[in-house]
Amino acid sequence: MQPPRLFLSNIALTFGGTPLLGDASLQIHASDRIALVGRNGSGKSTLLKIAAGMIEPDKGERFLQPGTTLRYLPQEPDLSAYETIEAYVLAGLAPGDDVHRARYLIEQLGLTAESDTANLSGGEARRAALARTLAPEPDILLLDEPTNHLDLPAIEWLEAELRAMASAIVLISHDRRFLANLSTSTVWMDRGITRHFNRGFDGFEDWRDKLLDEEEQASHKLGRQIAREEHWIVHGVSGRRKRNMRRVRELQELKEKQAGQTKAGGSVRLASAEAGVSGKLVAKLDDVSKSLGGRKIVDGFSTIIMRGERVGIVGPNGAGKTTLINLITGKLEPDTGTIRLGLNLDALVVDQKRQMLDPEWTLKDALTDGAGDKVALGSETRHVMTYMKDFLFLPEQARTPVHALSGGERGRLMLARGLRQPSNFLVLDEPTNDLDLETLDLLQEFIADYAGTVLLVSHDRDFLDRTCTSVIAPERNGKWLRYAGGYSDMLAQRKGAAKPVVREAAKTARKEKTGSEATGSSSAGDGIASRRLSFKQKHALENLPGEIGKLESEIAKLKKALEAPDLYAREPARFNKYAEALAEREKALAEKEEQWLELEILREEAGG
Repeated sequence: MQPPRLFLSNIALTFGGTPLLGDASLQIHASDRIALVGRNGSGKSTLLKIAAGMIEPDKGERFLQPGTTLRYLPQEPDLSAYETIEAYVLAGLAPGDDVHRARYLIEQLGLTAESDTANLSGGEARRAALARTLAPEPDILLLDEPTNHLDLPAIEWLEAELRAMASAIVLISHDRRFLANLSTSTVWMDRGITRHFNRGFDGFEDWRDKLLDEEEQASHKLGRQIAREEHWIVHGVSGRRKRNMRRVRELQELKEKQAGQTKAGGSVRLASAEAGVSGKLVAKLDDVSKSLGGRKIVDGFSTIIMRGERVGIVGPNGAGKTTLINLITGKLEPDTGTIRLGLNLDALVVDQKRQMLDPEWTLKDALTDGAGDKVALGSETRHVMTYMKDFLFLPEQARTPVHALSGGERGRLMLARGLRQPSNFLVLDEPTNDLDLETLDLLQEFIADYAGTVLLVSHDRDFLDRTCTSVIAPERNGKWLRYAGGYSDMLAQRKGAAKPVVREAAKTARKEKTGSEATGSSSAGDGIASRRLSFKQKHALENLPGEIGKLESEIAKLKKALEAPDLYAREPARFNKYAEALAEREKALAEKEEQWLELEILREEAGG
């Protein structure tokens, strides 16, 4: 085998008195495709910077073969020294590099060469940095989160571009699909050391879990051995005048050994404040259209979202995902068509854009809004230190300013802040940005266990596949279609020219009503759906909206009357009467709404 183009050996580094790297190593041979993985804060980015020659380790050796070219992509590129994107990208070329390739990459990444670097968004700056890094086609590419802020078309383009390059590549990414498609070996940063797996990322997680299980078993055996020795010391020595000091020393050595075993990092416990149960219907859009700035963003879109569904929204940047979310949640009125929102909806939008965080806040202030030591979770409170631990923050980080947190830590902080609010309709806008793989797993479990309904905007294909029951995607000219399943299911349906499954909600409705999906009931349901509505059903469908509107008006009046601050003190009998009437009308509204929803589903499926 040829010697490595770059190697790191016995690398150690301490930051602020805390060891970050203890005994890390890395070898990069020609054409290697290495996934560098590990938890946020494990030292991945630091090791990559040491490999790039940007940081000097406290000890260890770095060797780069003479004549080897290397380029490094930072997480947060700085373009401030250059006036235009083209000037920034061309400055990364060495004599003899192809200027035309640099301009080709600028164009392929959807950038304008003459754009002023001072006015770029985070995504545009990241794409410009990618063009600068890839243009020279170096021997070694060190890429730190290259997919951050990229939309799905850009991620898939980048995958194809990297696959076609001859460069050796080391990748840090939270995007499982991206890592699995490109890597041929994996390096795991774990508690300051590197562990090497001679396969790509697709086999890594099973291997890692097996290692951790073996480590846990070894630790358990050691603990039992200590317990036996302690029992002998307490009880065996009582019958003897002299202790066997050799066994005492052996016990001490065992304890020291156990203390020296650094356990794997803890897990995130994601939990949210719960709101009341929403109605079965969450939102119904009927032939909805919306234009902004003279451009048709949504054109004739219809769908029904039911309680408990997990709906992904995908598409390139600028396709109108935010507009569609605002329509579905009722924040935006359509130009044409109708939108009906369900009963008792408590919507919560968790926006991963870091602008919502004041960089001068401390971590503690960001979680408590500067109000003492308690975090308000709906009607409950928890101590801020306990809540921090749920999201993998250490107690000593309480006074750390937001600007000093890593990108992944800021992502976790955004989730921690957002999930404080009670909700039953959760909108997650790019929640996976900068999160490590373990936190992504926990977020996936949280979404699966969430009692309400979830709208998820993401460019992470694997995460969409793991969480979504359906996906809404743009087609062309403002047309959007909804597909059953995750992102891969959507692609399969498109390739097979299959008709998009827009009415998955009908199955959900029947399942909730019958509590079963037995063959008999399913067949009966399909038979009902295949018939046209009877005259009686059509009449009910026409009249139910008016009845629902009347009940909603009565409920609003009763709630307003009950809000009178002194009503209960002055007239308790009247207060109780209003409260009983409110409960009756809310129950009637839920029943009418469910009846309307079932008839509406039958009408759609029958084509009537």
